[in-house]
Amino acid sequence: MLAYVYKSRKRADTYVFLTGRDDFTRLPEPLRTQLGPLTFVLEVELTPERKLARESAAEVMANLTARGFHLQFPPSLAGDPMTEDWGTDA
Repeated sequence: MLAYVYKSRKRADTYVFLTGRDDFTRLPEPLRTQLGPLTFVLEVELTPERKLARESAAEVMANLTARGFHLQFPPSLAGDPMTEDWGTDA
């Protein structure tokens, strides 16, 4: 399955996967407003075995099939060990 990936210029580290290049009609209007302008970043062939940086390719494919888009949010700060206060004064 071919997917087109766009980066939100309004929300940091937020990406939208679409089934059609520049086909923003699948995105609900409130979501388009929240994301602001989108910049094309990548065309990718998805397979269930393909490794993606933050998402399961199978989950992205399922969302693309069901909705025509997949939304990838920034990683949670709770899962990032570098955000902890280590008690240093540095």
